[in-house]
Amino acid sequence: MKTQSKKLLFLITFLSFILSYSQIKVSGKVTFRNKGVSDVNVTLKNTYDGATTDANGNFTFETSEKGNQILSFTHSKYNDVEKPISIDNQDVSVNAELKEQINEIDAVVVSAGSIEASDKKRATALLTPIDIYTTAGADGQISSALNYLPGVQKVGETEGLFIRGGTGTESKIFMDGSLINNYFSSSVPGIAGRDRFNTSLFKGNVFSSGGYSALYGQALSGALMLESVDLPDQSSYDFGISPIFLSAGFQKLGEDKNHSYGATLGYSNLNLMQEVLNFNTDFIDAPQGINADANFRIKTKSGGFFKYYGMYDTNSMGVKTESLEADNQFSLIKLKGKNTYHNLSLKQKFGRYLLNAGTSYSFNRTDLNFSTESNEVEADKMRLLTDGNYINLKAVLERKINKISALRGGFELNSTDEKLSFEEVNKHYKDLISAVFVETDLGFSNQLSAKIGVRAENSSFLGKTNFAPRIALAYRLAKDWTTSFAYGLFYQNPESKYINGPANLDFQKSQHYILQVQRTTDGRSLRFEAFYKKYDQLIKVSNLGFNNNQNQPVQTADNNNGFGYAKGLELFWRDKKTFDNIDYWISYSFLDSKRDFMNYPISLKPNFASEHTLSAVAKRFIPKWKLGVNLSYTYAKGRPYYDFATKDVNGETINYTRNEGRLKDYNALNLSFNYLPNLGKKDAKAFTVFVLSVSNVLGSKNVYGYNFSSDGSRSSAVVPPVNTFIFIGAFISFGVDKTQDAINNNL
Repeated sequence: MKTQSKKLLFLITFLSFILSYSQIKVSGKVTFRNKGVSDVNVTLKNTYDGATTDANGNFTFETSEKGNQILSFTHSKYNDVEKPISIDNQDVSVNAELKEQINEIDAVVVSAGSIEASDKKRATALLTPIDIYTTAGADGQISSALNYLPGVQKVGETEGLFIRGGTGTESKIFMDGSLINNYFSSSVPGIAGRDRFNTSLFKGNVFSSGGYSALYGQALSGALMLESVDLPDQSSYDFGISPIFLSAGFQKLGEDKNHSYGATLGYSNLNLMQEVLNFNTDFIDAPQGINADANFRIKTKSGGFFKYYGMYDTNSMGVKTESLEADNQFSLIKLKGKNTYHNLSLKQKFGRYLLNAGTSYSFNRTDLNFSTESNEVEADKMRLLTDGNYINLKAVLERKINKISALRGGFELNSTDEKLSFEEVNKHYKDLISAVFVETDLGFSNQLSAKIGVRAENSSFLGKTNFAPRIALAYRLAKDWTTSFAYGLFYQNPESKYINGPANLDFQKSQHYILQVQRTTDGRSLRFEAFYKKYDQLIKVSNLGFNNNQNQPVQTADNNNGFGYAKGLELFWRDKKTFDNIDYWISYSFLDSKRDFMNYPISLKPNFASEHTLSAVAKRFIPKWKLGVNLSYTYAKGRPYYDFATKDVNGETINYTRNEGRLKDYNALNLSFNYLPNLGKKDAKAFTVFVLSVSNVLGSKNVYGYNFSSDGSRSSAVVPPVNTFIFIGAFISFGVDKTQDAINNNL
């Protein structure tokens, strides 16, 4: 009996031991917005017990733990969740609802109307400085490179960004937030001015072809926001030499690595190329110019920056054209231009706040003299002289609400003081545009975000105030697919050059509606955009007189009775991944636009708008040869042209179309080569690039428009100064080797 009792006691003790370590099943389901989430790690805190959810979000595991425990749910895209549970001798069932983890990298960003190159988290980088320098046909100019993006029209006879049916003056360019009033050099009618600013001055840009932020104003069509470089990596000395220019400069980095300063000086003259190439334009004085600039940058203790940039340039040229009038005399136009620009900016954190403040000043003089070959003394009588002083002051204060939400607001002052004299016309135009704005970025989740803003402006000249709300929404459709919608109201003063007499004028107005679908993956970007723009209160002008340049009228604004629309579709594809060492992009734009403005007699297709524009850019780097080969091609459907005149009908002067037609289609194939001899020299303290560029390789004879005689019976084509242009040059930097950066960042 004693033996049996001992056996029974041992059996009871053993069963109790086993039961105390018996496995309890823990199961459940993990969801997000009522859908199961896979690959969620489910664990008992401070133990090794747990499981991973399946494709439907279900999980199950067994544990021998007892008592009060913490069940943890973790996933990289969601916030961690912890749930208390009690484990006894029965199975446990636990369900969990996850909350999305909000972060800057995964969050969808509003991008309707914009192409960004400054924030690499948001999209494939576009139009960095090296992108621009290596785009064949861009001639190293930011504005020219933008012509290869959707929404920008190819208009060669005058400077400016012609965006989605808007004139070149309806887009504005900003540097570190401050308006640049004279971005392009002075020029003569029929020849486009060049960029005044060196492309290497900027580290990135945001180009908006519509629906841009409330922080910017006075542009009916679009805006280009340029961001200047910060401190250089090290000190360097730069030289450039070619048959048309010489340049030299330096950048000195302080020993404390917290400040730098530098300067450049350049001279250009087209005389030699005029002797070598067959120019269409008869330059009696070849285009030439001098440019100089200086800068300093200081990094503050809290990581902010204080920057200064100043520049001065002069340019001149003389052009001889055959007169369209009966006397058949040759007309002479001589230009002297002068410009200075200064920009101060501060970017500084104050606790939770970020301050961006800046001010700029510019002076611009354009001196045009018109005469005939037989009587150059007429030049003083036919002199168009314009002097302009411009001051811009702007401050923006921003506070982060969370990782992807922010609130910002500020003010802007833009002062204009211009004097113009021509024959009997003498005017002094002054205006102060005061603006206040507020804008918020609202990140609701990684899938949904919004940008809501409003801007109000007052013009002292017009004596009127506008109120412009703007809103944009973005939603992630799938992993790599996003869609954005933007709406905005935009205002702009009438151009001062048309204000030559008293008139009751108002702001010009446009409304933008933009829908975008975009797919972005590593090295590839696809964008589709549809837009509609409605124009109201566009200015109408009448002819005040004629100048001596092919009888182009001097016009004065009468009223704001003009109107119009622009609508279209755009496609952009860029691929830097499919082919080794090859980067290419393709853009297509369809534009349907009509306007009744300026001296248009009725609503017509604008003479600067092409219905179809196709561009392709390809870049190939060949490491073995240390050679970059770049191609670009642009096709644009022929634009309409008009010859407007006036006639008297029952005592009333009206405008009518005397001649009209359509230009031939535009075609241009461009080719450039970049040779990098320092490739592979890891210890080299120099960076050299030899450049050979050929614009319009096939020599297509493109036509930009027509000039007409005063009676409309004779005409002459407006053509490029030269059909095919060849550039050869060398750029050398001592003190730093940028070769690998040039390759790695772009191929």
